[in-house]
Amino acid sequence: MLAERLSEPDTLLYRPALETLRTLIRTSTSSMTSVPKPLKFLRPHYPTLEAIYEKWPVSDDKSLFADILGVLAMTYSDTQPRGTLKYRLLSNSMSKDPSPPGLWGHEYIRHLSGELGSEYAIRVEAGENTDELRELAFVCAEFLLHHNAEADAVDLLEELECVDKIADLVDKNTFTRVCAYMVGCVNLLPPPDDVAFLRTAHAIFVHFSKYPEALAIAIRLGEPDLISRDFHAPANPLMQRQLAFILARAQVPLEWVRLPGSVNAEGSPMPLEPEESELPEDLLACLSNTNLSEHFRAFGKELAVEDPKSLEDIYKSHLEHTRGSTTVDSARANLAGTFVNAFVNAGFGNDPLMVTAEEGTGWIYKNKEHGMQSAAASLGLSLLWDTEVGLSHVDKYTYSAEEYIKSGALLAIGILHSGVRSEQDAALALLSEHLENRSVPLRTSAIIGLGLAYAGSHREDLMAALLPHVADDTLSMEVVSLTALALGFIFVGSANGEIAGTILQTIMERMEPDDAVLGEKWARFLILGLALLYLGRQDTSDATIETLKAIPHSISKQAQILVEICSFAGSSNVLKVQSLLHHCSDHVDTEKDDDTFQGFAVLGIALVAMGEDVGAEMSLRQFNHLMTYGEPVVRKAVPLALGLLSASNPQLGILDTLSKYSHDNDLSVALNAIFAMGLVGAGTNNARLAQMLRQLAGYYHKEPDCLFMVRVAQGLVHMGKGTIGINPFFQDRQIMSRTAVAGLLATLIAFTDAKAFILDKSHWMLYFLVTAMYPRFLITLDETLQNIPVTVRVGQAVDVVGQAGKPRTISGFQTHQTPVRMGTTERAELGTEQYIPFSPVLEGFVVLGKNPGWEDEKMEH
Repeated sequence: MLAERLSEPDTLLYRPALETLRTLIRTSTSSMTSVPKPLKFLRPHYPTLEAIYEKWPVSDDKSLFADILGVLAMTYSDTQPRGTLKYRLLSNSMSKDPSPPGLWGHEYIRHLSGELGSEYAIRVEAGENTDELRELAFVCAEFLLHHNAEADAVDLLEELECVDKIADLVDKNTFTRVCAYMVGCVNLLPPPDDVAFLRTAHAIFVHFSKYPEALAIAIRLGEPDLISRDFHAPANPLMQRQLAFILARAQVPLEWVRLPGSVNAEGSPMPLEPEESELPEDLLACLSNTNLSEHFRAFGKELAVEDPKSLEDIYKSHLEHTRGSTTVDSARANLAGTFVNAFVNAGFGNDPLMVTAEEGTGWIYKNKEHGMQSAAASLGLSLLWDTEVGLSHVDKYTYSAEEYIKSGALLAIGILHSGVRSEQDAALALLSEHLENRSVPLRTSAIIGLGLAYAGSHREDLMAALLPHVADDTLSMEVVSLTALALGFIFVGSANGEIAGTILQTIMERMEPDDAVLGEKWARFLILGLALLYLGRQDTSDATIETLKAIPHSISKQAQILVEICSFAGSSNVLKVQSLLHHCSDHVDTEKDDDTFQGFAVLGIALVAMGEDVGAEMSLRQFNHLMTYGEPVVRKAVPLALGLLSASNPQLGILDTLSKYSHDNDLSVALNAIFAMGLVGAGTNNARLAQMLRQLAGYYHKEPDCLFMVRVAQGLVHMGKGTIGINPFFQDRQIMSRTAVAGLLATLIAFTDAKAFILDKSHWMLYFLVTAMYPRFLITLDETLQNIPVTVRVGQAVDVVGQAGKPRTISGFQTHQTPVRMGTTERAELGTEQYIPFSPVLEGFVVLGKNPGWEDEKMEH
C-alpha cells in the first residue's frame, strides 16, 4: 500500500508514506540471520519505485526517497552494482542537511564502505574526481570508529588512499585499537603504504602523549629527527629515562638524541656548543647502558646462577654414548672449550679458565697459535659490559710477547665494550694505535675490535680512521675486507654515501681479469660491509644496486643480493622473497660461474621473512623444498637460514628439522645444522636440545670438525647460563635491533664457507655474535632507578589486534617477583595496582612510578 501511495497523484501523501517506510525499515530487526521483512516485501517493487523516483522533481522528499531506495538496493546488489552508493550520493546532493548514513545501521554502513572502495578504484582509473567519495568515507569511518569497528575504518580509508586522515577522527577511547591494528598491518603492506601506516600511527601516539610507543615507531622508521623529537617531548624526567633505556637497547647513535633539532636536513648531527649538548648525568648513563653489567650480575644472583660453570657441567660427557677414547685432537678440544667457557660464563666475569685463573697456569697456553688469539679474546666475553674491571684484566695480555695473545687481547677490548658507550672512549684510545701495525693479526684485531665496540654508533672520527684502509691498494684483501666489515658494523643502517662510494671504488679497482683477487674468500666480507650500511633502509639502496650491476665480475651478483636482502631485512616483503627464491632455483654451471650468491639468497629469505610469524611459517615450507631439490650450496645455507629465522626461540618443529639435517651425508650441511641448533637455542637452556647435542657428540666423536661444532652449540644453548639471548627483535617484537642483525649476519656469512673461516684460522668470527647478545630479563626500577621487586605475571604472548572487548594479552601465565627471565615469545603484565609502568611493554629495564590512586584505595579499605 505504501509503495502504491507513492505513485498516486496526491503529493501530500508522499511524505507520510516515506516516513512510515523509513520507520518500518529501521525498526524491523526480527532476527540476526533473516532479511528484515520490509526489505523482503519491497524487493519485487524495487524497479517500479525506481521508475517513480525518476519522475519526481528535486525536493527534500526526493532526497528521503533516494535514501530509502539506497537501503533497498542492498537486497538488489546482485543485479545492480553499487546502487546503495549511487542513491546515497544523490540524496546528499539534493538535501542541504542530509540524514547521517549511520541512521540505517551497521550493515548499511558496511555495504556502503564496500561499494565506496570499488567505486573509488573505477574513478581513479578513469581519472575522475573522488572528493565526494572521500567525504562520505570519513562519515562512514567515524561511525565505524564509534561502533568498535576500528579495523574496518582503517581498511576503508586505506582503500581510498587517505589513511593519514584517521588521525583527525580518533579519540582517547579508540586510538589504542586503531594504532594496534595499523602497526599490526605494516608487515603485510607493500611499500610505500607500510611507511605511511607507521607515520600515521606515530602521529596519533604523539598526539595522545604515548611516547614509548611513538619512539618505538620512530626507531623502526630510523629517522634521527623523529627520534630526537620524541625523546625530548616528555616533561616527566622518569618517562625520559624510560625512553633512554629503549634507545640504549636499540643502540641508537647518541648524537641523534643530544638536542631536539640538532639534526640537519641530511640526517647527520649538527655541531653543538659543548655546554648545550650535555645531557644530565643519569640520563646519559641510561642511554649508554653504563649500569648494564651491574644489573645483569644482580639478576644472576637473584636466579642463583652467579657461580661459574665448568666445561663438564655443560658437556655432561658421562651421559654421552661414546666408544673408546675421546682425547683425539686435544688442541681442537681446548679451542672448543675456550668458546664454550666464554659463552656460558658471558657477562659474569668469574669464569675458571680465564678470569680467575692463576698467573702463569693460564688456559691460553694450552692452545696453539691462532687458538691463543681466540682464548685471549674470550676474556672480553666473560667480562662483557663491565668496562671498568674488564680492562684491568685484559691489560696484562696486551704486553704479551706472543703476537696472537696480544691480538686476542685487542679483540677482547672491543668485545668488552660491545653495546656499552663510555665517556672515556677507552676502546678507541687503546685500539687506534694498532691500526697501522705491520702484523696482520694485530691490525685486523684492532679493526674488528673497533667495529664491535662502536657498532651502531655512526661515529665520524672512526670513519676517518678506518676508511683509508679500505681504499689502500697495497693492503691484503683480508685487511681491506675486515675494515669494510667494521665500518659496516659502526655505520649499520646509515646509508652513508662516502663509505659506500669507497667500497664500490675498491671493488672496481681490485677487479683482476683472472678473477684471483676478488675471488678470494675474504671478498664476501667486503661486500657485507657495504650491505650493512643499508640494513633496513628498503629503497635507499637502489642506486648502489644499479652501480653493482654494471660491474662485470661474479662478485657483483653476490653484492647485489647481499645489499638487497639487508635493505629489506625484517620487512617480510613478499615480492623480495619471491625474487630470492628465483635465485635459489637457478642452475649455475659451477665450472664457469661462482654460485656463492645462491647461499646468500637462502639466508636472505630468512632475513626478510623473520619480521612476522606468517612469513616465517611460509618460508619454512620453502626451505624444505630447497633442501630436497637444491644445489649443494643452497642445501648448505638452509640450516643457517633456519637458525636466523628463529634465533633464541627453540620451536619443536625447527629443532626436529635441524636434528634431521645434523645427520646429513654432506658434512658441511651437518656442520651448519649443528651450529644452527646452537643459534635456535641460544641462551634458553633448552633441555631437549641439550639432549640432542649430547647424542650428536657421541655420534661425531671421530669427526673433529663436527665435534668442535657440537661443543660450540652446547656453549651457545647455555649462553650466560641461560640468561642471555640473541634474538634481534625486542619491545614486544616490534623493533628490530640493527646491530644484532649485523652480528648474526656476519657470523652466518662466515659459515657459508665454514672450512675457510671458522674451521680454519678465523674461529674468532664466532665472537661477532656479541653484538646480538643481550640479557633476557625484566628488571623493574623505582624513581631513583634502583632495583625494586614487584609481582608480575609472565605468560605466552597472545595477538590481540582487532579482537573485540579487552582480551588478555598473555595466556598460561605464572606469577613471579621481578627481576624475571623472559623468553622470546613471552610477555609480562604487572600483578599489582601499586605502581604504573612508564613503558607499555614490560621487558628489559622498566621504570615504575607510584600509582597515586592506590594510596586512596588503601585508605578506603
